[in-house]
Amino acid sequence: MFQTIGIIGKYGDPDIAETLKTFCDYLQQKDFTIMLDESSTELLKNDDTETVSRDTLGEHCDLAIVIGGDGTFLSVARSLAAYDIAFLGINLGRLGFLTDISPEDKSTLDAILSGNYQTEERLLLNAEVVRNGATLHKNLAFNDVVIHKWEVARMIEFETYVNGIFVNSQRSDGLIVSTPTGSTAYALSSGGPILHPTLNAITLVPICPHGMSNRPVVIDGNSCIEILIHEEKTANTQVSFDGQYNLGLIPGDRVVVNKYSRPVRLIHPPEHDHFRLLRAKLHWSQKL
Repeated sequence: MFQTIGIIGKYGDPDIAETLKTFCDYLQQKDFTIMLDESSTELLKNDDTETVSRDTLGEHCDLAIVIGGDGTFLSVARSLAAYDIAFLGINLGRLGFLTDISPEDKSTLDAILSGNYQTEERLLLNAEVVRNGATLHKNLAFNDVVIHKWEVARMIEFETYVNGIFVNSQRSDGLIVSTPTGSTAYALSSGGPILHPTLNAITLVPICPHGMSNRPVVIDGNSCIEILIHEEKTANTQVSFDGQYNLGLIPGDRVVVNKYSRPVRLIHPPEHDHFRLLRAKLHWSQKL
């Protein structure tokens, strides 16, 4: 059973203020200890809910309720990845692969808070950019780490290694290193396979490769992936983490990607069915 619940709303979105207030009042009436993330403070002016930093929320809460869309969920999961906390998503966005509960569905929320729910663990990626032998930047990704071109209509060139073994040299618009969670995001639109979210696997999906033989590859989730940006004929290249943070790359940079040491623990309704979710979100079997 959960004791202390953190609430995190979509950053800077005044449209969720009413929903945020409703959830705070609802949970306080049920005698839970509630902590509101400080990023949501401006949305609940003149409210007496305890407001804390993101780190304090991670240290003291055993459940984080994320109110927003999948983008908000991705950002929150990365920021709290180091803490032993479960995540529950309330969907105010569009697709809702991660935030799968409607804000009006209080009966499902009641069931979850009384201990009737499914728990699911998902892998997270840990990536670092190495330049001239030194680590330039580190970041996490729940969906994907993407090496891609920007601003110019030219392909980039890079080499890919898995566990130190050379895989290939590629000319393309980029490469998506995706978790099973991210297999229904950018990787899917680039022709990658859909992986069940609980698999310990990573996909390497080329973006518009200059060669018909380049295809997505699925590898073990414990693998170390290294992408080397070619020294020549490569400019205007960057790496993106979940599409929410970008960093420019230069020739000779290496992007090293591994599985993060902690999984992300998701809470789902008791009747959660991943394939039913895919049917609904991807419109499978619908007549044209």
